Amino acid sequence: MTTHSLASLHHQYSFLKRLSNSESIPLPPSSLFLHPSPSSSSSSTTTTTSSTTTTFSLSPTTSSSTPTTSNPISFDTLKHHLSTQNFFQADEETRRLLIVLAGEAAQKRRYVFFSEVQFISEADLKAIDELWKQYSNNKFGYSVQKRLWQKANKDFTKFFIKVGWMKKLDTEIEQYNYRAFPNEFTWEINDETPEGHLPLTNALRGTQLLNSILSHPAFEGEEDEKEAEVKGSLRDNGPKPLSSLFPKPDYSF
Repeated sequence: MTTHSLASLHHQYSFLKRLSNSESIPLPPSSLFLHPSPSSSSSSTTTTTSSTTTTFSLSPTTSSSTPTTSNPISFDTLKHHLSTQNFFQADEETRRLLIVLAGEAAQKRRYVFFSEVQFISEADLKAIDELWKQYSNNKFGYSVQKRLWQKANKDFTKFFIKVGWMKKLDTEIEQYNYRAFPNEFTWEINDETPEGHLPLTNALRGTQLLNSILSHPAFEGEEDEKEAEVKGSLRDNGPKPLSSLFPKPDYSF
């Protein structure tokens, strides 16, 4: 019993001696603490155990609020195809530009909904139209098509026949059908090329897309000549005042 007591006292004496010699209890491994990542763009915290290491990324608060700017649209490829009279490739490039300008959803599905045309800016549509008119001597372009569409009283069947998108069938009754793409369309300018023939807009699924393009604010200034003449005629020959319906009294004797 006495022997055990002496051993216990000796053990306590040794422990107090270590404390008196400023020998502190060893600290836990430094890897158990959180250290900032040396990365400048974001900070991270790492927790290490004997078996796994887990890293937590902490993004700066300013990164999510920074707006992303998209690259400006280039019309150089369209200009090149038109300037070299490669109207087939110019038509393909025009279709590609419309998809890009319509937004991310159109780019993913690879075609444009009529409701997405409103997202295309006036400046971009006008730029496309001006290039088509410039290199076709004003024979092609959306504004040319709008003028012809208005002349047809916005009747798409009459418009399609006018611009050569439909062909007359060899039947006893006058009938028309859509031309087959691309072989039955005209990809050059000559005396027989219909005005407004290009650029093409697929109307097999309906005319809403073409309607949205031709009705876009970019072409609001394109007024039908016939409509303008009618308006001018109404101004000149408008309703006359009631006094003109009665002969003026003659007070001469």
